[in-house]
Amino acid sequence: MEVHHHPHADPPNSWTHRKKFTHYVWEFLMLFLAVFCGFLAENFREQSVERHRETQFIRSYLEDLKSDTAAISRVLVFRYQKMQRMDSLMLLLSSQSADGQENELYYLGRTLIRTIWFRSNDRTITQLKNSGALRLIRNEQAADSMMSYQELVETINTNQEDDRNERSAAGPILSRMFDSFVFDKMVTATGINKPDNHPPLRSFEQNTRQDLAYYVHQLKAAILSLKTVWNCYMKKQKILSYF
Repeated sequence: MEVHHHPHADPPNSWTHRKKFTHYVWEFLMLFLAVFCGFLAENFREQSVERHRETQFIRSYLEDLKSDTAAISRVLVFRYQKMQRMDSLMLLLSSQSADGQENELYYLGRTLIRTIWFRSNDRTITQLKNSGALRLIRNEQAADSMMSYQELVETINTNQEDDRNERSAAGPILSRMFDSFVFDKMVTATGINKPDNHPPLRSFEQNTRQDLAYYVHQLKAAILSLKTVWNCYMKKQKILSYF
């Protein structure tokens, strides 16, 4: 029987057929480079996604700021007009007699407890906080300003709560001075109308006038406080310039 010799059996010099050490080094380097390049690609992809999310959050936050700024401006305009009416009311309360001033007193007394509220559009900052995505805002000055703005919102909310308490406290005094049935006729779907027939007051005695004047003073202070806080913040932070 003929026996065929396997070509790889008993090689004349088996050492020459073994892989050299440099070959293993080269394979290791290629594997390392492949893994490293994959890591770089994944890291780049994550950074790209985060930059995109950061841009989206900033744009959304700017929209919130714009709506907040417009809302606060409306509140400040309303309160400035209210401040002027309260100045007039204080002047009338300092008088000894209401004769001939009843129409004005009723109007100023009824509008004293009217207000408009500022409510911050906090959709973006709430999402940033709840999702832990605030870290995506890489500009530290911008991130600090965002937090500072939230502190301002809390201050405004406290100011509005003080204003609400002062207006509520003024209610019983208004009911002692003014006829509630006259008030009821003054309020319509379009607003508050000033009476034109000089309806009599329930009381204009000194203690009642002094009590009401105190709450008018407190409400004026709340308006000045809000205006001061907002103006100082805008001058100091200039938040919109950070983006």
